[in-house]
Amino acid sequence: MDNATLKNLNHDTHTYQSFVPPNPIYIISSASIAGDKEGKGPIGKLFDFISEDNYFGCKNWEEAESELQKKAMEYAINKAGITENDLRLIFAGDLLAQSIASSFGLLNFPVPVVGVYGACSSLGLSLFLGAMSMTAGIGDYVACVTSSHFSSAEKEFRFPLAYGNQRPLSAHWTVTGSGAFILSKEPKSGNDVRLTGFTTGQIVDYGLKESLNMGACMAPAAADTIYRHFKDFNTSPQDYDKIITGDLGKVGKLALLDLLEAKGFDITDRHMDCGIEIYNIEAQDVHAGGSGCGCCAVTLSAFILKQIKEGLWKKVLFVPTGALLSKISHNEGQSVPGIAHAVVLEV
Repeated sequence: MDNATLKNLNHDTHTYQSFVPPNPIYIISSASIAGDKEGKGPIGKLFDFISEDNYFGCKNWEEAESELQKKAMEYAINKAGITENDLRLIFAGDLLAQSIASSFGLLNFPVPVVGVYGACSSLGLSLFLGAMSMTAGIGDYVACVTSSHFSSAEKEFRFPLAYGNQRPLSAHWTVTGSGAFILSKEPKSGNDVRLTGFTTGQIVDYGLKESLNMGACMAPAAADTIYRHFKDFNTSPQDYDKIITGDLGKVGKLALLDLLEAKGFDITDRHMDCGIEIYNIEAQDVHAGGSGCGCCAVTLSAFILKQIKEGLWKKVLFVPTGALLSKISHNEGQSVPGIAHAVVLEV
């Protein structure tokens, strides 16, 4: 399917919001860097690097998150068999104010950096922008990297860790991790995963104000993007081996399934959520599951791409999700809007 076909499909009352790269765009390498807690989860043995020290040898949490991004980029570049100078652009994002994890983490890379903010959906947005830039002829290699850190996120959005506040069961545990991806117009191997389609999401706000129930806040946006994707591409859940959301957790997953069922789509038998898969939810006491820009990034790098490359899944709809809140908007009584971006992954 090309973009002209997309535009001519019957979209009922909806405007199409999808994009098909006219030329192949491949993920030729990726890297996943994670903290100690993530390393003890179900997919921990698949990560490229796990640190038992969540400071990652740094003085504070923010510097530790920057180190996560730096290390993820170094691993991904090395695995791609290229050098820093081969990269044309880096699309980078994190959760901290002014995206300081990305700014300082990528400070010494001799590559132009485009800062991206879509909350926990930033990886989906970065992959889309990376594919768009390569379609426009900007360079042979582009990198996408996102990160999050449990302690820096708690400090940014909620309470200092020393406060010891109680967390409701709907709360998520922000993943300490970073995932980096190198995109290329040419494959490096016969099983490199290809980016074959995107559906960029709209901001969706149901008026929810619970910053400790982000799954419920993000689920409407995830449902909207997945629905619009089906409409734009004239597909159904059965066309995908897996439909994978970023970090809805247990609460958001149930809401997503209900919302899509009301729109006429049942994805129950093929839905997976990175925030549920990355931890042993009960054993590791993470309540509703994982979250953060690093959640879907490390899961995509370490687990999802592996499943596709090994032929276990042939076509995956990957939908990073984000809660668009800040400490300022929350303290001023604003709601928590959500957003989600969908990426089609195929061998």
